[in-house]
Amino acid sequence: MNTQSARRSSAFLTVDLEKDGKQFGHINIPQSPNNDAWGVQQVPIAVIKNGSGPTLILTGGNHGDEYEGPVTISELARDLDPARISGRLILIPTLNNSATQAGQRISPLDGLNLNRTFPGDPYGSITEQISFYLNDHLFPVADAYGDLHSGGSSLHLLPSAIVEPALEKEHLERNIAMAKAFAAPYTVVIDNLGDPRTAGAAAVRAGLTTVGTEMAGGGVVQSDALSICKRGVQNMLSHLGISPVDHQVSTVVEEKILKLPGSKGFVFAPMEGVFEPFHELGQQVSAGQEAGLVHSLVNPFEPPRVVCYETDGILYGLRMIGKVVKGNCCAVIAVEFEG
Repeated sequence: MNTQSARRSSAFLTVDLEKDGKQFGHINIPQSPNNDAWGVQQVPIAVIKNGSGPTLILTGGNHGDEYEGPVTISELARDLDPARISGRLILIPTLNNSATQAGQRISPLDGLNLNRTFPGDPYGSITEQISFYLNDHLFPVADAYGDLHSGGSSLHLLPSAIVEPALEKEHLERNIAMAKAFAAPYTVVIDNLGDPRTAGAAAVRAGLTTVGTEMAGGGVVQSDALSICKRGVQNMLSHLGISPVDHQVSTVVEEKILKLPGSKGFVFAPMEGVFEPFHELGQQVSAGQEAGLVHSLVNPFEPPRVVCYETDGILYGLRMIGKVVKGNCCAVIAVEFEG
């Protein structure tokens, strides 16, 4: 648990983090938009506590078009009996609440991607204040963090537990152990191309055992991915000692860990058009192999552009939106993680 002092903030909680039992409330962030002189932006939060024990923060809806996380966390908040745990859960099903309500990746309030704003700004835009509050006021009271994502509207990803990289070997091993305990079909190390502004990266800087997920995607709720997510969260609670071990509902996971190998793991659109993939998720592919075609809609009589993979590996993600512009991610390759 990190005991660093938090920067001051005008945001405030309507729940007591130290009180036993179950509470529902909000993180209230003061705002004064055109139609509300003294209003607040409200982020739903639940706290379930029973005595002493580890504290786990779970967030969903970091991106507003990813739904398995919000559904899983909301159900857990409603159904979990505090008497069945030892410790504390801080549950935020829709961290980016305005984006979730709009069903879009980024916030309609300020146009920001919450997962690229950490450590946040206590007096910045609403999105920056949300990331700040999580970073400075909640991370310091926690031992572990789970950030539940899916591929969103634009990507379909193999259901997986995500290992957040850490510089210290012992910390990385903690993250890997909890990701394996989650028991998703795949375990993948992802560093977001080295971007340090994500919630997971911020949680690691705070010393927390940190795991993420990527649960399918396509902007829909897939029943198999949702089941994996629900089981995985229960497994995390058992792994941390918050729930009894007999509540661990699945321990079967592939020993092989994958990773995204930097920029070579991505296939980007070379121009505007429509992407036609040549392979299905989970297939083995190789460097130089044709990944698909980008067909021009502006100049339909021009031949399509061929796009190729830059590394050997497994096809981990595919774009779900046919239309692309130059630079859009069309495919993602994962390779074996060597430690």
